[in-house]
Amino acid sequence: MPSARRTARQTDLLERLVALLAAEGFASFTLDDLAERLHCSKTTLYQLAGSKQDLVREAVKHYFRTAAEAVEKKVADTTAPSDRVLAYLNAVAEQLRPLSRQFLDDMAGFRPARDVYEANTRLAADRVRQLITEGVTEGVFRDVHAAFVGEVAAATMQQIQRGEVAARTGLSDSEAYAELASLIVHAVSS
Repeated sequence: MPSARRTARQTDLLERLVALLAAEGFASFTLDDLAERLHCSKTTLYQLAGSKQDLVREAVKHYFRTAAEAVEKKVADTTAPSDRVLAYLNAVAEQLRPLSRQFLDDMAGFRPARDVYEANTRLAADRVRQLITEGVTEGVFRDVHAAFVGEVAAATMQQIQRGEVAARTGLSDSEAYAELASLIVHAVSS
């Protein structure tokens, strides 16, 4: 079973696992395949999680936790409200860029991983609402109904997450987030 605190070696292994899964997906891998590709034993993998399903969920959680930290760092380095919205959504787009279509499809088909992505999408939508509210309060954005703009962003983010935007437009998730950033900032700017 996984321990509450990981060793440096376990963290490195988890990061390599995330990179592998992000590039190639996970549905077709067995634990034996993963151990071989990561040059470790199955026992070592079991120290991260008790099963392949738990291992995938742990990798997805790690990916999104790390991505959220990187996104918030970009926002923290920005002061103007419109730049903060752009920084936030463009940073989300940047974090999604390494995810292969196979990984996104596998995630959509595996409930525990999909739940993690959906939870992160809800958090991102809430953060967009907050950033818009801040801009309206500071008088930088038009007096828009921030909650409504946030709901439109949330609905779009959910469609991106479910792969609907990619299917209808051909945009990758990353490209769709970049377009959403531009659309929102232009819609709320004075």
